[in-house]
Amino acid sequence: MGEETMDLAADAAVEAILRDGAAREARALTAVVPVLRHLLGAEAQGLVNDALLARVRGMILDLAGQLLAAQAGRDPATRMAADDPAALDRLAGGLMADEALLAHCHALAAEGLIAERLHQRHAVDPVLSPLLQELIASEDGAVAALAMAALAAQSRFVQGQRRMELPLGELPAELFHALLARVQVGFGEGAGLVRLQTGYDEATSRLGLIARLVAAMRRGSVAALGLDHTGTALFASALAAHTRKARSEAVLACHEGQGIRLALLLRAAGLSPTAIERQLVMIDPAARLPRSLDELSPERAAALLGAGLAG
Repeated sequence: MGEETMDLAADAAVEAILRDGAAREARALTAVVPVLRHLLGAEAQGLVNDALLARVRGMILDLAGQLLAAQAGRDPATRMAADDPAALDRLAGGLMADEALLAHCHALAAEGLIAERLHQRHAVDPVLSPLLQELIASEDGAVAALAMAALAAQSRFVQGQRRMELPLGELPAELFHALLARVQVGFGEGAGLVRLQTGYDEATSRLGLIARLVAAMRRGSVAALGLDHTGTALFASALAAHTRKARSEAVLACHEGQGIRLALLLRAAGLSPTAIERQLVMIDPAARLPRSLDELSPERAAALLGAGLAG
């Protein structure tokens, strides 16, 4: 009886350590968007020379240019950056105040940079991973077609990240419609904006295609929970699907310094400690597996993640 009490106390201590670590990492993530809003302000632009901030700023400006072009009745792809710089800056400034949009752009920029780091360190192709190659060669024609479409979309994403661009049609539905509503309040509902809204289809966006591909894999999607075999894009979508978390959470857990959250997410998805350790080392060679993770059930890992978010 005494030994059982000691075991329970030890388990509680381990869970407390994991919960505190997850809470600390969650607080760090929570601080990101307010800091981004400050650093992206006009007065700070000359003082910031960081790849992630540059990409976020570039994507916001790119969205503003597309919206102005659509409002003027032009193809959004032509942008309107040079036509009216003052209008572009005003609209971009308004978009930078949108925390949901800023958080989404931050997650995309982080995804692009993490993919580049994995390519440099571990030769993981940011576009065509081994798993995607296998899916393209699938005997299931629907899966193969989805994989080909996802490949093309991922290639465009990687190129767009290098150019700091984000096509409007790649936004999630809630952000896309909120963005159009904001512009319509300021400029009125022009024919170009109506066409833009009519032609939008979230299912054909990169994130929509990858989510559909993960769903089409059914139980086989557990094979996507390996960064070296899967690549960042499929990995993040599969991890989000298995844990019922937002995809952005899965992406940001792949940041250095977020090892506890990544470990808990992977444990909540059902991975073994050995498999989890391989993923942690992919992200950070100095990473160490949280103590006694093998004694933590997937259900408890999910509960600790919730506690960490609340913290």
